[in-house]
Amino acid sequence: MSKLHWEDFQPGAVAVYGPRLVTREEIVAFAAEFDPQPMHLDEAAARATLLGGLGASGWHSCCLLMRMIADGFILESSSMGGPGVEEVRWLAPLRPGTRIRIRSTVVDKRASNSRPEMGMVKFQFEMLDETDVILTTLGTTLMFGRREPGARP
Repeated sequence: MSKLHWEDFQPGAVAVYGPRLVTREEIVAFAAEFDPQPMHLDEAAARATLLGGLGASGWHSCCLLMRMIADGFILESSSMGGPGVEEVRWLAPLRPGTRIRIRSTVVDKRASNSRPEMGMVKFQFEMLDETDVILTTLGTTLMFGRREPGARP
């Protein structure tokens, strides 16, 4: 497969990556190391929190999303990273035993004015469960190499 470049991304394009099963063990392991709050570590303690039961850290959700898009398309692209994340929303808890997938939508793209070898692609990523509930959203712009640096878009 040839690498994806900036020219290959078109506004409105949608792709889905996954599914991936999220286990209790990985939720607790991630939380124990990076976000040791009771709602991510212990079912009984989690029931008394706003989540009402054990749920993955929002940061764990973001890491899962990143892994799934990396495997889905980034590792087979001319990705040059990204300048940051514009917005993350944790809309519903990610529970143990959930089979997630990521829906990727190309929102916009533009050629770089200062670096003709690259272009920017704005994405909206949604993490969905098996019943199509949106658990997490993440909006970001990623930078990709161009096949024809400086060519008119």
